[in-house]
Order: sequence, then C-alpha cells, then structure tokens
Amino acid sequence: MTRKISIGIIGSRGIPNQYGGYEAAVQELAPRLAALGHRVVVYCSHLQTFKEKTWKGVELNYQYNPEDRLGSSGQFIYDLNCNLHSRKQCFDVILHMGYTSDSVWHRLWDRKAKHVCNMDGMEWLRSKYSPTVQAFLKKAERWAALHSHLLIADSEGVLQYLQKKYPTPLSYIAYGAEIPVSFDVNHLSTYQLKAMEYDLLIARMEPENNIEMAIQAKIKSENEFPLVIFGNANKYGEALKETYGHHAAIRFYPANYHPEVMNSLRYYSRYYIHGHSVGGTNPSLLEAMAAQCRILAHDNIFNKSVLQYGGRYFDNSGQLCSLFAQNSDSVVSRNQIDENIRAIRNKYNWELICKQYEDAFYRVV
Repeated sequence: MTRKISIGIIGSRGIPNQYGGYEAAVQELAPRLAALGHRVVVYCSHLQTFKEKTWKGVELNYQYNPEDRLGSSGQFIYDLNCNLHSRKQCFDVILHMGYTSDSVWHRLWDRKAKHVCNMDGMEWLRSKYSPTVQAFLKKAERWAALHSHLLIADSEGVLQYLQKKYPTPLSYIAYGAEIPVSFDVNHLSTYQLKAMEYDLLIARMEPENNIEMAIQAKIKSENEFPLVIFGNANKYGEALKETYGHHAAIRFYPANYHPEVMNSLRYYSRYYIHGHSVGGTNPSLLEAMAAQCRILAHDNIFNKSVLQYGGRYFDNSGQLCSLFAQNSDSVVSRNQIDENIRAIRNKYNWELICKQYEDAFYRVV
C-alpha cells in the first residue's frame, strides 16, 4: 500500500477561491489530494469570508494577514505566520505556491519537512515593478530555488530557464482547466452583447498584459465589433479608462469571478485576446482554450508553449489590427479549436495534474 503523507500548502490566500491564480490551483489540487487519502492542510488568510475549519476533506488553518491595512507588504507577515505555524505540524511535504513574499523566510522553514516550490513565472520581468523591486524578486527567486528540495515549473519556458540557472531538481507540471459542460447566451444581455459580435480580453490591468496594445489595434482597425475588457480596478486600469473609455469601440468592466458567466462570454466572443507576455502557464489562456475561443495571443515562449498551433499570434498593434479586420473563421479554424480541447483533456487535466503532484511529493519524501 502506498504511504499516505501529510501535506501543508502555503502561498495562497486560501480556499474556497475568492481571488484568482494560486487560489484557483489550490482549490483544484487540495481536495483531490485529500481524496487520495493524504492529510492536506491549506493555510488561509484570516480575511477570508469562508470561516469553516474544513472544506471538501481539506483542513483549513487561518493565519493573521494585514494585507487590508498594509497592502502587498502585508503578505510578508502573512507568510511568516504560516511558516511559523507549519513548523509544529509534522508535515512530510510543504508545497509553496510562489516565492515572492515567502522565500525571504527560508531560514524559518520547517527543516524536518521537504519543501516543494511552484516557481510560477519570472516575476522580476514584470514591467510594473521598479528596478529595486525587480532586484529583490531575483533574490527571492534564488532563495526559493536553492532552499527547496524540488522546483515545479508549470510552463516549458520557465522549465528551460530554471534548468539553466539552478541545480535544484525540477519537475514540469502544467496548470489545469475544466472544460465547461454548457454555455448560456442569455448572459450576454447583461452587457448588451450579441453572439460573435464582440472581441474579449480578460486580464489583470498590468502593462505586461498588453491591454493598451489591444485597445490601439481595435481603434485603428475601425472594426465594427467592440473590444470588451474585464479587469481589476487599479491605477493603471483607471488610466486606461481615462484615456480610452470614451471610445465607442472600447468597453471596460470590473473583474467577474463567476465561471458560468465568463465561460459563456468567452464561448460567444468573435476573438479572445490574450496579451500576457510574462509568466508561466496563464490560467486565463487555458480557460479560453477550454471555452472553445478563437484565440489571438501575444507572441512569446510562454503562450506558444501552451497554445502551440491552436491560435494566431501578434507581436505589435499593427499585426493585431490586421487580425481584427479579418473574418474569424479564416483566422482560427474549427480544427484548431478542437485541438485545444484535446490538449485540455490530455495535458491540462486536473486529475492528471494532481497525480503528477502526488508523484512529485513521493519523489522527495
């Protein structure tokens, strides 16, 4: 009988998911690992509105998080609290979801446990950060890489980078997505949209996601269909709204975390624009593939390693403008969409990914 192990998960704000990225991954992985018979503890921010002690067989441990008062710097205190508590839990493995505010505490990591770190993308490449912050993030990446027993790369591009830079053992484990079982065209009426008569962009409002490039391409194309943008409110996003919000071809909406609504909006869009240029496997790209979108993606190693031949690529606003002006069926074929669905089923499948994480944990214990 395969040994059952005790697993602690640090680095997300907690589950059920009330935010995004890491939380979405932990929400998929933790219950599946628990269902395999392992003890799984997910550390959660005390700011979570969900306050139960367990969720789908997973133990939830709440730690103080001053992020509401201190902003992102509060995450350092939150991760410190999680790591201090984990030292008393006799975990076999601690899975660190990212390193930005966690690896600074590497000297306090539980020395009896094995540490596995999901390295996400190359955070220091993000243009929103100052040179000082970028220098810190390079150090944080190094601390995580050299003090972990195993590194997880969720993108082939990140895997190649880590292989060249660090001696720590590596595993490539993709991110996952669920294929929606149905789509409801009635959700479009909330936003005064018609099927196949709008283009869609869903992203955090950050410069490296090339939102302004997409906006400029849409305006230049003089295409009749609007570009509908969903994203979080921040300083950069507000500046984009101030500059382009008056234009009839551009519509801004707040981030929406209701999967049934967003998957329907994806499915009925003419094009889905994925402008992300930094990071590992981006969840929103997989979600677009699963929702059978005709995807126009920024041309970089991260996107190409996931989408491969399942869409079209652009490198500047002129190229994207040209794609906007063309008929969608001639730009992205039904065969390409079907290939994306096969990739979700065969490679970006949460059941498969959970087993790969379990194998990775057995590799180090």
